[in-house]
Amino acid sequence: MSNCLTLIADPAGPRLTADHLGAAQDALVRAGARCGVPDWLAPDIACDLPFAGSSTTEAERVARTALAGQKIDLAAQTNSDRRKRVLVADMDSTIINVECIDELADFAGIKARIAAITERAMRGELDFASALKERVGLLAGLPEDVIETVWRDRVRLNPGARELVQTMRAAGARTFLVSGGFKQFTARVAEAAGFDEDRANRLIIEGGRLAGRVAEPILGAEAKLDTLRASCAALGLGNEAALAVGDGANDAAMIEAAGLGVAYRAKSVLKSVANAVIDHGDLTALLYLQGFRRAEFRR
Repeated sequence: MSNCLTLIADPAGPRLTADHLGAAQDALVRAGARCGVPDWLAPDIACDLPFAGSSTTEAERVARTALAGQKIDLAAQTNSDRRKRVLVADMDSTIINVECIDELADFAGIKARIAAITERAMRGELDFASALKERVGLLAGLPEDVIETVWRDRVRLNPGARELVQTMRAAGARTFLVSGGFKQFTARVAEAAGFDEDRANRLIIEGGRLAGRVAEPILGAEAKLDTLRASCAALGLGNEAALAVGDGANDAAMIEAAGLGVAYRAKSVLKSVANAVIDHGDLTALLYLQGFRRAEFRR
């Protein structure tokens, strides 16, 4: 069949059951679809339900209604070209567990103040570059070694991050970590997760302390989109060959441009433009969306 509905549970949470699958299947049939044999990508975690006779938009809508209140992620898409050749990922609160600038601010005693600005920027309420300059300016004078402390004590890869990157690389994809955050962190995160390249802003250090400035030009939404386009073009591919994942307004342009744009634990502004929304599963959900089986995962 030409389409499939993928249902995904959090590997660390409630399981995906036959009842969930049955409810989704019944909803599709009532909407006029014909369903094929379910294909379990991972027992109790992820399953593809092939279907035809309904648009992917309608299938996803009725399935969401049928599973409302359940901690199950789902997305409907065509079966063609599901596996992507380029991955472009945001870092803070996507590949890692924290917003690095907020953690730096904690050591300056102003975490709540800076986190409030970060939250507004993530929701798209503030100009990204101006908000970044304002926050970094408030960190002026902070000792450089705080970066090491934040990296050591606060930053962790989100569950499934390494499996996502390593599995896609093993399948031949190019992987990019592109962040509006700081190179002092992306370089380490990229190495830990196994990305091919990382791109980010750089905090200026003077005399062993943060100068309160970032190097120009500031990397923001346009740079993320440019990375996606250039990476696909370098491989002779269109943007439909890319998977992009992020959580905030700064990721919207690349999410909209990608063949598979995923809003991961994201703000509403990003969910509204994404092809798929992951609210419950970990980052391995992005592999299941591409049709990978659990047995194919690499780490």
